[in-house]
Amino acid sequence: MEELVIRDAEVVDGSGGPSYRADVVVDGGRIVSIVKEAAAAGCQRPRARRELDAEGLVLSPGFVDMHAHSDLALLRDPDHSAKAAQGVTLEVIGQDGLSYAPVDDRTLGEVRRAIAGWNGSGDDIDFDWRSVGEYLDRLDRGIAVNAAYLIPQGTVRALAVGWEDREATPEELDRMRQLVAEGMEQGAVGMSSGLTYTPGMYAKDAELTELCRVVASYGGYYCPHHRSYGAGALEAYEEMVALTREAGCSLHLAHATMNFGVNKGRAPELLALLDEALAAGADISLDTYPYTPGCTTLAAMLPSWANEGGPETALKRLADEGTAARIRHDLEVTGSDGCHGVPIEWDTIEISGVGDPALAGFVGRTVRESADARGEAPWTTARGLLLADRLAPTILQHVGHEENVRAIMRHRVHTGGSDGILQGAKPHPRAYGTFPHYLGHYVRELGVLSLEECVAHLTSRPAARLRLPDRGLVREGYVADLVLFDPATVAAGSTFSEPRTLPTGIPYVLVDGRFVIEDGRRTDVLAGRAVRRTALA
Repeated sequence: MEELVIRDAEVVDGSGGPSYRADVVVDGGRIVSIVKEAAAAGCQRPRARRELDAEGLVLSPGFVDMHAHSDLALLRDPDHSAKAAQGVTLEVIGQDGLSYAPVDDRTLGEVRRAIAGWNGSGDDIDFDWRSVGEYLDRLDRGIAVNAAYLIPQGTVRALAVGWEDREATPEELDRMRQLVAEGMEQGAVGMSSGLTYTPGMYAKDAELTELCRVVASYGGYYCPHHRSYGAGALEAYEEMVALTREAGCSLHLAHATMNFGVNKGRAPELLALLDEALAAGADISLDTYPYTPGCTTLAAMLPSWANEGGPETALKRLADEGTAARIRHDLEVTGSDGCHGVPIEWDTIEISGVGDPALAGFVGRTVRESADARGEAPWTTARGLLLADRLAPTILQHVGHEENVRAIMRHRVHTGGSDGILQGAKPHPRAYGTFPHYLGHYVRELGVLSLEECVAHLTSRPAARLRLPDRGLVREGYVADLVLFDPATVAAGSTFSEPRTLPTGIPYVLVDGRFVIEDGRRTDVLAGRAVRRTALA
């Protein structure tokens, strides 16, 4: 007898087609049968060792978070309810060009310092890996949800070239090609870049194109955080489309937003650009989170020249009065490349987390608010905080536009990505709420998407981008990564004031046919594993 039958569920199968009522049988981690309208037809109903009454609940494929920053959280926090409770059954990590493989001892230390604001210092982690394959093996020991990995181009450049702003030598480029090829062979699904973050941003298009050729030869995709989401955003998107077309590589645009005042109402221009490229045969997809503010580190706002050489060099520049004055001018007058070419507005920069608990008084306040309270200029406050916390502060950047968010999420190549940074006392609520916020706010309350269409955005579309042959749909033979939710009550519990509140209306989540959420509570099951490219061919 099979393990589980989910009885009388309203199946939204991920295809975008109409829902149907069915009994769904799960055994051995797979969907083994689907009996539609079993009760109404009066046919013999399937039986199993456990029967779950799903009356009033929607059964869908598990949600795929196409842009996650859980690289260490998956290892640090076996519970990982931040994602499991949302119905996420697969996360794509290694984002924005910076992560923890492939590395050597030097590079690992540099990367840990550079992205401590995203993932914590890592002092509680045993970094017993160096290669991509070894990191994936570490994930295979058991994690809350599944994970796929993108080779981080910035980390690759740091390993082969360093943190300097210069072109790679032919030998260094060959080394980067080799590192990308090895990562793909070991199971990565593609390559990411952070082209407003050092050192990845120092790569010229020709260098990126050569690495994308390697990715394409393995059937992977390129996922850039491109060079600007502010001034020059449209040109930055055009650059990525042209680059991947030249390389013959699939393109997935990370957190594809149009932010800052210069881009208010300009989402249709981006979508027209993508439609033209798609019509010409380009393979393009994108992800977004359903919120207007962004989230990154305060150090990321600095001009790239200030970050050249790595974190320790950046701290020395901040400590020098003359150099700090140059940094301030770039930030406040010129518009630094770290702030997307737009002069920084300190009243939009809210501190969301710090590394040193003694600095917790800055959290939840904008830089301008803290500066006013201290009777000093905002730059003085920001500089002092960066130095005192050794570049660790994370920020919310309130520069988005609701009309752009809605327009982009309607597009036919859109997928969901939380971009969820789990660090800090007040992280962005997207980390805990992205997927139920889509279903509750944008489907039920606003009707921006139909339920069937939204589920397709969150399941089958990302599965297709990842070339997963047996995930993303409720189909016989497919992996039983499944979510049961109440369409009348599903909602994000997280808010900007209480960002770690778990969602409502998602009572059951299965990974590999095993309950990781049961009756609305996290179980002790660690059914997640690394999803490798070699398993997708």
